[in-house]
Amino acid sequence: MKTLFLTLTMAATLTIVAQPKQPIEYPKSDVDYSGFTELTIEAEEYRKTHMASLENFIKWSKEKDVMVLDTRSKKMYDMKHVKGAVHLNFSDFTAEKLAKVIPSKNTKILIYCNNNLDKDEMYFARKMTPLALNIPTFINLYGYGYKNVYELDRLVPTINSPLELEGKAIK
Repeated sequence: MKTLFLTLTMAATLTIVAQPKQPIEYPKSDVDYSGFTELTIEAEEYRKTHMASLENFIKWSKEKDVMVLDTRSKKMYDMKHVKGAVHLNFSDFTAEKLAKVIPSKNTKILIYCNNNLDKDEMYFARKMTPLALNIPTFINLYGYGYKNVYELDRLVPTINSPLELEGKAIK
């Protein structure tokens, strides 16, 4: 009896193991390239009227309820950034994290990136111009409903800069 039970158990096990596994069907990714393209076109038109001159960027950055947002890496932000800038790494953008950092969707937000600051490759390494961080930052903020965003439109030197900089690397 014991032998029969063992034989049946082994046969059942072999049958289960020998069955070809059904491929698992995974859903498509949550990525919408054509939606991003449409959003980019819409944001591009809007962006044309939301470029900040250096003078306005400096003036607005000193106003109450205006936020300067730095979306570079935390390491580079800690080393050197525009004085008073708030950090949120671009790769961390979600509706929840943006809401924690930005007081309201009506907050005036000033953005800048590596391609706005000149003569400091260590902390503001230049990107290829079509890949400058301002572009995806603007598009993402716009897409998340932040429409009061202004992008610095100048290349500003970091040496004797009209922008005040702060961080660990400031001497």
